[in-house]
Amino acid sequence: MTLKITAIETLQSPLYGNIVWVLVHTSSGHTGLGETFRGADAVVAHLHSGLAPSLIGRDPLEIESLSTEMLDPYVGYRSSSAEIRAASAIDIALHDLMGKYRKCPVYDLIGGLFRKQIRTYNTCAGTNYNRSGTRKVVHANAVRAQAETFDDQDAVARDPAALARSLLDQGITAMKIWPFDEFASRSSGGFISASELEIGCEPLRLIRAAVGNEMDLMLEMHGLWNLPAALRIAQSVRPFNLLWAEDPLKAVNPQALATFAQRAGVPVCASETLATSSAYLELLQCGAVDYVMIDLSWCGGLTEAKRICSLASAFQRPVTTHDCTGPVVFAAGIHLALSTRNVALQESVRAYYNGWYQDILTVVPIPQDGHFAVPGGIGLGTELRREFLARPDLIRRVTTAPG
Repeated sequence: MTLKITAIETLQSPLYGNIVWVLVHTSSGHTGLGETFRGADAVVAHLHSGLAPSLIGRDPLEIESLSTEMLDPYVGYRSSSAEIRAASAIDIALHDLMGKYRKCPVYDLIGGLFRKQIRTYNTCAGTNYNRSGTRKVVHANAVRAQAETFDDQDAVARDPAALARSLLDQGITAMKIWPFDEFASRSSGGFISASELEIGCEPLRLIRAAVGNEMDLMLEMHGLWNLPAALRIAQSVRPFNLLWAEDPLKAVNPQALATFAQRAGVPVCASETLATSSAYLELLQCGAVDYVMIDLSWCGGLTEAKRICSLASAFQRPVTTHDCTGPVVFAAGIHLALSTRNVALQESVRAYYNGWYQDILTVVPIPQDGHFAVPGGIGLGTELRREFLARPDLIRRVTTAPG
């Protein structure tokens, strides 16, 4: 009997307003788990009205064919739109489903293991960062009487040297912070003063003074700046030997980012906000990026991510997999990282994998000595917890075949 998709189910929780979970149900009883992030209501609408009618009745093992169709909508085909984010969630779920059906892990489906572990870096966010519609900004003069467990964003403002030592004690030797973000809103990213540069550099200075070069440092800039301001920040941080500056500009003009890369004096990482391999090709062709950042739930899923990794490899660029989103994308990113030669780092947030990720998934990867090991199990190796599925406030919607 031919395997068929019988239903598309979405789940949303008021606790995690940015995230959509997707379940792809099949005639065999196997179910695939996917996820995407941001614009949750728009994504859900497209999943049920735009994708489900064409997916139901199809063979879920024909991932390449289904991915091609989903990533070729009439609108939303270039940016990380609701259409592409919906397609990304389905693609991740199809890989999970195929792994379960064939009784093998996802990494075996996308090339097999290239390595047995992948190095991680800690994005210094707190437990509640990015779970709803906005990012939390902690100001440099913030005072906290007591730190929330693993609220590393507050720790950057309170005692960045102690934060760096804490991470090193766990074997984590790379960290990413965003000490300049608070100044962007004052000028809409158009200008940063000498005094603001001094304040923004202080956490970097304290970390280097405390731990030297034992810690690799990344600067997140969130695409908040115009070119002259971004270059001024880059000039101020050169003494701190950064691994990269990430998204100094919005990823809308590859040539502007290439100008930054040529003049900044620091390596450039971009951009989790992009979708489809063609967008990354433009960055690579004009020399705008040193490290290629991929978010599996925005770029088109695992299928498109493999294409992007191949492109980056042709340009001799390393890839890093994004995680400041949700636990399913986190798990999928580790499978991609372990099976792909030029993935150099897996992003992680210890406030997440030690915290709310465990409220959602049955198995959450935890790093050992700063690395994630090969996950066990089949498919992605994890499921939504029964307790999470039983929440009374969970919003569930299912589309099945007509009649």
